Amino acid sequence: MAKIIAVANQKGGVGKTTTAVNLCASVSDLGKKTLLADCDPQGNAGSGMGIDKNRRPNLYDVLVSGEEIRSCVVKTKHGDVIPAGRDLAAAGLELANREKREFVLKDALLKLYMDYDYIFLDCPPSLELLTVNALTCADSVIIPMQCEYYALEGITDLVNSIKMCNKYLNKRLEVEGIVLTMFDPRTNLTNQVAYEIKNYFGDKVYKTVIPRSVRLSEAPSHGEPGVIYDRIGKGSRAYRALAKEVVKRCEGAK
Repeated sequence: MAKIIAVANQKGGVGKTTTAVNLCASVSDLGKKTLLADCDPQGNAGSGMGIDKNRRPNLYDVLVSGEEIRSCVVKTKHGDVIPAGRDLAAAGLELANREKREFVLKDALLKLYMDYDYIFLDCPPSLELLTVNALTCADSVIIPMQCEYYALEGITDLVNSIKMCNKYLNKRLEVEGIVLTMFDPRTNLTNQVAYEIKNYFGDKVYKTVIPRSVRLSEAPSHGEPGVIYDRIGKGSRAYRALAKEVVKRCEGAK
């Protein structure tokens, strides 16, 4: 049965989608069967894996129209993908009056649980119904964290959201880990924020940190995960190391 991991942060611009895409590809390269579900209406996770944002059917069709989920899965060399498009932004409104609306994604993904080792969910940068759906069906959450002051506020909000979801919707949900992204050790602020995070979360913070990398930023425009676009770059090496750490932690807990 798949380990389902939501990649989430209620603050944008922290490397959330980059982390989801590169973890999916890196874990796939470790010989695991991976699926990346793009739950963000921006559709960047899908395009980062080389999938056209206009591709239909997509996650919107699954959630709103009841499309068979397997028809939405796109196979790539670096993991399977359920893409999203901008129409997904309307899903929250269209599901608002549906009974058990928080469980729509979970019910759809049930059919795929036995097909994969890991399912990664790329969440929107806000606590909306799509994010709640992702947290409801996930086993755990990986939180990408940029080392700056506002990110500290964002992580507090997310942890509170996880606790709320844990209490009312998903009792097994836990924080899988915190990954420090866009890390620049030359600045005092970066080191101070990193210290505060490690002091509060302890072993939940991954040892691997993701450095700032132009090559990681370039990769989506080429329709490839950064770990494929530039295999020897410092960012790619970091994400491969993170993937090994994630798998070791997850499988060590079984």
